[in-house]
Order: sequence, then structure tokens, then C-alpha cells
Amino acid sequence: MPRFGALKAVDDVSLSVAQGTRHALIGPNGAGKSTLFKLITGLLRSDSGRVCLAGQDVTTASEVRRCRLGISQTMQHASVFPTMSVAENVALAARRHTGRVSWIPRRETEVHARTDELLDQVTLTGRGGVQVDALSHGERKQLEVALALACRPTLLLLDEPAAGMSAAERARLVTLISGLPREVTVLFVEHDLDVVFELADTVTVLNLGRVLLSGDPVTGRASDEVRRAYLGGVR
Repeated sequence: MPRFGALKAVDDVSLSVAQGTRHALIGPNGAGKSTLFKLITGLLRSDSGRVCLAGQDVTTASEVRRCRLGISQTMQHASVFPTMSVAENVALAARRHTGRVSWIPRRETEVHARTDELLDQVTLTGRGGVQVDALSHGERKQLEVALALACRPTLLLLDEPAAGMSAAERARLVTLISGLPREVTVLFVEHDLDVVFELADTVTVLNLGRVLLSGDPVTGRASDEVRRAYLGGVR
């Protein structure tokens, strides 16, 4: 559990994410959702407890090492190069995953093929030549997912993927995430409960740094405790 002064941002949280599932992490402002994400990715170090990936203890592993082992994430705000093209952004991420940049023609052919594959996967086919600045908000979010998938993760963390999206963009996002192969486990933080209950196999509710409830979406929707936790606003 990390401490910020006397505050326990995440307090004795036990979270198990089953392989291949779409697992939603929800809760009101200040519940500890983003902090828990940072603990999983290695951006924050915990004062106690363990983080395990497929049975391997990665508690002391760096953020880079965890990424190499299969953990990837998107952020609340798209982290892209706006003056580069969509394909250039994805190709750069694909090259970074190999741990080296090479201009050998055979390897470049592989990078281009991987780039096309990722653009297809996030439904940005035909948009590779477009400068990122010209994308809609929803398309930027799709691009962010492509960058996260470039490292071939087994665990993909999505931090508020539907934030700021229109209804049509949200529908495309739900289709995109639903269509990801089940070899990729998805853990996502989301404030849009319609998106949560449409996508999630499992919902975990955090409140004041503790797990309030974890179960199937029907149980979460029906819980009086969850309704009380959300009074006053949702993050």
C-alpha cells in the first residue's frame, strides 16, 4: 500500500484478474483506482504487498521490465507524437518493442507489416498517412490502444479509455475492445457505467482505497453499497 503522508491511497487491496477477462475497476473520486494502476505497472512502488503477473512476482521489477514481461497501458490523456503520421507513431512503438532501431530492409518490412496489422486491429485502416493532429479525439484514443498493443501485451491496462468521447466514438471503442483476442487480458478504469456494464466480465469497486465489491456486472449494478459509494459523483 503506498502512503502519501498519513493517507493510505490503496489500503490492503487484493485484486485478482483472471486471464482473458475484461475486468473493470470503478469507484468515486479519490477511490484509489489510478494509484492501483500505477502499482501494477511499476510507476509507483508499494510500501507492502506483492504484484504478480501469471504467477511471477514482479513487485521489485521496473516499469520497463514489467512491460517486457507483458504489461502495457494507455493513459488518461493520449501520449502520441502529434506532428508525426499515424503510421509513424505505430511503427516507432513497434521498433521500440524489439529493443533496437534498425534500418535493415527485412526488419523494416516486418515493422511495416506489424504497423498495418495494428492499424487494422484498432480500426484505423487507411488512416496511416494522416498526421495525428488531424485525428478526431476518438481516433487518437484508438491510436493509443494500437501503441499499447505494439508490445504484444498479455495484460492491457486502459485508464478511462472512453473519456471525452461522443456516443458514436464510445460505440467504436466498445467494439474495438470487445474484438481484442482473449489472449490479451484487459483491466480498465472507466467512469462511463454504460461502457463498463457492456464490456466487463468482472467489476471491482474501490472506495476510499479499499475493495468495496468484486463480482459480475449484474451484482455490481444491483448493489446498494455501490450506489451509496457513487453518491456525490463518479470519477
